[in-house]
Amino acid sequence: MKHFLTYGPFCGCSKALAAALVAASLPAQAAEVDIYALGDSLTQGYGLIEQEALIPQLRVWLAERGHDVRVVNGGVSGDTTAGGLARIDWALTPEIDAMIVALGGNDLLRGIDPAAARANLDGILQKAEAAGIEVLLVGMSAPGNYGPDYKAAFDAIYPDLAQEYGTLYMEDFFEGLRSEGESPADLGRFMQPDGIHPNGQGVQRIIEALGPNVEELIERVTASGL
Repeated sequence: MKHFLTYGPFCGCSKALAAALVAASLPAQAAEVDIYALGDSLTQGYGLIEQEALIPQLRVWLAERGHDVRVVNGGVSGDTTAGGLARIDWALTPEIDAMIVALGGNDLLRGIDPAAARANLDGILQKAEAAGIEVLLVGMSAPGNYGPDYKAAFDAIYPDLAQEYGTLYMEDFFEGLRSEGESPADLGRFMQPDGIHPNGQGVQRIIEALGPNVEELIERVTASGL
């Protein structure tokens, strides 16, 4: 009969049954994980050609390690934690499974009250929790020029909120630049002339530290079955 296979290992099976058996015999394929990277110019890739920027380099880093991931560049140059909170509702579209939150650098540049920055980040994490979104919270370290009290209050925001919401936590966005113990004077070769934004080589170093944290974020998503 024409609707039966007459050769091969599924001889005698209907085409529909054979197709089901073939599908069952293949290795399970993990679904793509969709990650939204909520950030500022450091995420957006200020001053860099596209392939040197953070998100394109992160995509390549993850793909080389076998991850089926879509990373959405949600970096907006000049954005503060308040800006991130203002756009979080439309950023978290239904297909998003996880989020990297890397905000606070512009709050520091403007000397914004740490209490305000904390409230904004808290609001972002509340939205993510309500949407069932896994989060990697990336910290920023305040400079000392605002005084020790400001620095202590700002630096405490990220670990406190990560613990409160059970998010993954990376202590400092620039951690990778210091991975080999360079002195502050040595770090200039990884920065653009403004001394604020990393160059392509600096981004590569940042991703070497950030990447494993993103892999852990992916593992959380797949483990939760999202």
